[in-house]
Amino acid sequence: MTDFVLVLGVLAAAAAGLWAWRRLHPVSFWYSVGFPARAVLVYLTWHHVASGCKLTRNRRRFRLTLDAVPVVGPASRSAATVVEHKRRVRRVDVERSPRLGILRPTRLGWRMRLRLHDGQVPADYEKAAEGIAHAWRVHSVRVVDVRPGSVTLWATMRDPLVEVVTEPETGELLTVRPGKLENGRDWVIDFRTVPHWLNVGATQSGKSNLANALLKGLAPQPVALAGFDLKGGVEFTPYAPRLSALATTRKESVDLLTDLVGEVENRMATCRAHGARNVWTLPEGLRPMPIVVLVDEVAELFLMADKSEKDEVAKTATALLRVAQLGRAFAVYLVVCGQRVGSDLGPGVTALRAQLSGRVCHRVNDPETANMALGDLDPAAVDTARAIAAETPGVCIVAGQDGSWHRARSVFVSEQSAEQAARDFSHLTPEWDALIGSVPALDSAA
Repeated sequence: MTDFVLVLGVLAAAAAGLWAWRRLHPVSFWYSVGFPARAVLVYLTWHHVASGCKLTRNRRRFRLTLDAVPVVGPASRSAATVVEHKRRVRRVDVERSPRLGILRPTRLGWRMRLRLHDGQVPADYEKAAEGIAHAWRVHSVRVVDVRPGSVTLWATMRDPLVEVVTEPETGELLTVRPGKLENGRDWVIDFRTVPHWLNVGATQSGKSNLANALLKGLAPQPVALAGFDLKGGVEFTPYAPRLSALATTRKESVDLLTDLVGEVENRMATCRAHGARNVWTLPEGLRPMPIVVLVDEVAELFLMADKSEKDEVAKTATALLRVAQLGRAFAVYLVVCGQRVGSDLGPGVTALRAQLSGRVCHRVNDPETANMALGDLDPAAVDTARAIAAETPGVCIVAGQDGSWHRARSVFVSEQSAEQAARDFSHLTPEWDALIGSVPALDSAA
């Protein structure tokens, strides 16, 4: 009895120690205890999971069998039955699961490479991902890093987007950290790597919150900010102290876009005069200040009430497209936001979309907007975007930074916080007239 109590005490102490270890140091607990246990479970159950998800294939194999054959003759009439074992080679079907590679741990789960069977495609594993996740009792399983003949499955134990805490500022020029990716890493927007972004989402989906995070992250940096807000200026006017220019009407938008196109052409002339391919290869004294342009409700730039606005809309679409086409090399970057972005707004929208290599799709009310944002990149991303729940504002699908797409969530940045950042760094706001005239002055001085 004493030994039994002692064993129970040791087990209870071990359980308490593991519980404390998991609570106090979850990362080390996962790598030391959690992941090895999960790896054993995955390897032991993989054949059954693959079979249940219809990922196995039957392969014909030849097996040597021993068949019992009765001996016919006088001996068979005796009381004992005499049999003779004969060897035969038979062809049988063997069910084989895809070959599983080495499991490699991540902070939130693990990843593993699979070798595809003949005739299989990555789409087969994308369809089976939900079933695999349920079988392994994990939050999600995603197909990533597709290569000829193999895919990589990324399993996530829990959803890292339930609560996102981070700061948009990074301290690096033209780089903002607006939230977290589903793999637990920081979501980083680097305008020098991906210069133009399309940000779509329905009301209360997190689209405006992302704009707030971008403004707060860019406010302390030596960059110029310009805004287009055709909802009467209600969105961007509170941030006016940090905006060098703000257009709130169609007429003001045409004028501001004309200035931007002229500025791009001036910077182009300066680079040509100094033999530079872009502004970043200019001497530091001649390098112009980067400009980040925020466009809210882009559909308002393309809609027209009657034919009298047709020429104005055409000028606006052409100028915006020129800025998108030429701006990257000359440090003029775009963030285009909208609730409804579809091909029915005109061919200018589709042409503009082709220049916006960065995509962010929040919850949307219509499939056309999701297709416009992600359809030309990956159909699976469109399906995931349309499954975003209304109860998870800020959750979105991000594509563009590394060539793949991820679920992400932006950190909550209140309007008051963004307004305070605009006021705190208002002294960094360059005058628009001086900004667009700086390149010719520098060029002539040189």
